[in-house]
Amino acid sequence: MTEQTSSNEPIDDGIGTYDVVVLAEHEVSPADAAQIFGLHDQIADEVVYHVLIPLEDASARIEAALGSLGAGEMLAAPAVVNDLDLEKLREESEEAAEGELTRSLAALRTAGATARGVVFDSEPVGALASTTKQVDAREAIVLTSPHLVSEFFHVDWTSRARRKLGVPVLHLIEHEVRHLTTDL
Repeated sequence: MTEQTSSNEPIDDGIGTYDVVVLAEHEVSPADAAQIFGLHDQIADEVVYHVLIPLEDASARIEAALGSLGAGEMLAAPAVVNDLDLEKLREESEEAAEGELTRSLAALRTAGATARGVVFDSEPVGALASTTKQVDAREAIVLTSPHLVSEFFHVDWTSRARRKLGVPVLHLIEHEVRHLTTDL
């Protein structure tokens, strides 16, 4: 008879891992890392955090910049678009996301956690579901800044993840909101 691994294994026997996927809208701050790690510090199995950081879409940055132009400035918009180097914007976005991931993993490791992670450029809840399945995670954590309207209508990442995943999903609001602004 072969022994099967199931997600109902005891978590207090010190055997195996307890995998948690963390979908973070922004960099995981040291305060957030301590809070996340503190949620699992009583689990005897090795807790492994799999951090997902989204790649900011360069085309969305351009759309946002163009959308902020007033009606009187629309005539100047083509010159702005012509001057933009889309590849450079993509590289800057990738560098920023990789930096956020590196700092997030460092914050979790400083808190005492085992942490791995990736930057992704696909739909966030899909990436969360895929990683949760891939690592056979026992739970997921969604770390975001407040999004009151989307949360009210249950179209936020957490609500969508709860409908899609077969594991508990915890929504945490980040302690320090970090928004990088880039002049186009």
